[in-house]
Amino acid sequence: MKYYLTVPIYYVNAAPHIGHFYTTMAADLIKRMKTMQGYDVVLTTGSDEHGQNVERAARKIGKTPEDYATVISEEFRQQWISSGLGVDRFMRTSDPRHHQTVRWLFDRCRQNGYIYKGTYTGQYCFNCELYVNEAGPGDPCPDCKRPTETITEDNYFFKLSAFQDKLLELYESQPGFIQPEIRRNEVLAFARKGLNDLSITRTSIKWGIPVPVEGSHVFYVWFDALITYMSAVEGEDRWPADLHLIGKEIVRFHAVYWPAFLMAAGLPLPKRVFAHGWLLFENDKMSKSRGNIVRATPIQKVMGADALRYFLLREVVFGQDGSFSYDALVGRYNSDLANGLGNLVSRTLTMIRQYRGGVIPPGPADAAVAAASEAAIAATLEAFENFEFSKGLDAVWSLISAADRFIVESAPWKLAKQTGDEEQAQLSRILYTAADVVRVVTALLTPVLPESSARIWEQLGIVSPPVLNGLAPGQLAPGQPIGTIQPIFPRADAATAIDAMRAGEAEELARQQALLGQAPPKADLPPPAPLEPPIAIDDFLKVDMRVGQVLSAEPVKGADKLLHLKIDIGEPQPRTIVAGIALAYKPEQVVGRKVAIVANLAPRKLRGIESQGMIIAASLEGGSPALVSFLEEAPVGARLK
Repeated sequence: MKYYLTVPIYYVNAAPHIGHFYTTMAADLIKRMKTMQGYDVVLTTGSDEHGQNVERAARKIGKTPEDYATVISEEFRQQWISSGLGVDRFMRTSDPRHHQTVRWLFDRCRQNGYIYKGTYTGQYCFNCELYVNEAGPGDPCPDCKRPTETITEDNYFFKLSAFQDKLLELYESQPGFIQPEIRRNEVLAFARKGLNDLSITRTSIKWGIPVPVEGSHVFYVWFDALITYMSAVEGEDRWPADLHLIGKEIVRFHAVYWPAFLMAAGLPLPKRVFAHGWLLFENDKMSKSRGNIVRATPIQKVMGADALRYFLLREVVFGQDGSFSYDALVGRYNSDLANGLGNLVSRTLTMIRQYRGGVIPPGPADAAVAAASEAAIAATLEAFENFEFSKGLDAVWSLISAADRFIVESAPWKLAKQTGDEEQAQLSRILYTAADVVRVVTALLTPVLPESSARIWEQLGIVSPPVLNGLAPGQLAPGQPIGTIQPIFPRADAATAIDAMRAGEAEELARQQALLGQAPPKADLPPPAPLEPPIAIDDFLKVDMRVGQVLSAEPVKGADKLLHLKIDIGEPQPRTIVAGIALAYKPEQVVGRKVAIVANLAPRKLRGIESQGMIIAASLEGGSPALVSFLEEAPVGARLK
């Protein structure tokens, strides 16, 4: 039986962090579980390398886009290796094999009448590489909240509107196609509002897959990236995917656009799309702009990869948002792994070594504990199949608690002092019961804690690998010798561990910044520039600032830094303003945008053009200017107070 699952093709605008680890680790768990159930499993990911953001990032550090993408792509590869994540196929979107598949699918859609040439004028978010069809000039991107920019260019369009009814029928007839339910409802609401045709090519950038048409078109990054799920397993008879595992922020692309592309090409659809929630750092969303991104590598070095896996799967309800903190990680590690699982394994094997010469004694297992094991097996496997990982782990730890109570109530250390046959037989049954629980728990936890479970399995002395099919209590073979007893989860000192993780995070951040050609944060920042002499409120009120909308923009001849702007501030005629923003903004990026201007500045000539005001922008010393814009609606001509 084959099982094919994917995680996102991660974008190379940033090096890997704990969010990438979270998604891929969950897929690794599913892969291990399915493998233990007898499936032939393949897990695919890769690197999404095209688009304007990559062009810009590469240019900033003096690299070609391909060289830049190669560096970050390798970072992801090494992250999966160092974390022990079983990625089987890693496809770069710059790979010629991928290019061939993209063009093939495009041709199928075009031959079937679902692609046409047109002109796009509208809002685009350069940060998210996203066309925002419902936005007006200057409106914020619905995802990143940055202002969108107006662009006009010749594109090829995909007839997404032709698939609205088919997609709604898919969602209704297959409720499990999108999970969890909250994401399904979001997608349903989006599709019911009406689907607009989608631009799938660009002419304003060069770094992308050339489209097999006239002109210099390259594929829009999302049309390109989604097809990686097919190109990665081309010729392997793996499609359709059994599962696309993604973050909730990209559910629209996977649950609306992707199935529509496949329908248009006459190809099978993936069987399920599951979108999990975000990881928050101490209850705040992780993001580059906030500077609160956490990386997995420093945590693994201090606590181990299994500790991080367990925390994220136990602490966070998969599918919902969840919070990460160093304090909570160490607390959960000590309470559940060191004092819980680790203590049960240690005390059980130590007693077998001490009371039975290191050999598994005969059973049978205690009936009540065996019933608890059977219930835990059923509950855990059902929860894991439904991706309810925290619920499944609750069931496992309920069994661990039941085994601890059984040992305390049975007091084997007292029976060990008695020499009667009946007492010794009872002691054997107690030790066998505890050891059998350790076996059951270890098998169930193997997909979650692969490294630690392998060590426990070895200490139990079991040679054959654990399986989930047919797992039941009482299957531990008596008479086999146990292995060398070693601590699995030594207790962690919270202060020491947290300090070490924070120090490792700082080192890893500096390494990644150096890799990306970014200057590390300076420890000894220069003092801020002295403030100008204070002014009275009456002086400030003399400055008349107005909301203006850029009607046109063009470069000023012979001036690299200047743009010649026509700006409407509600007067009978638009203002002419010359602004030094040309190195930061192309003319098409400011047309339609609302800006703040000083309207009562005395006119002056720049390069022979009379500038009737000043556009307001902010920039750090030596940095690029950033226009002052408006996220909320601001009427043209409104005075800013």
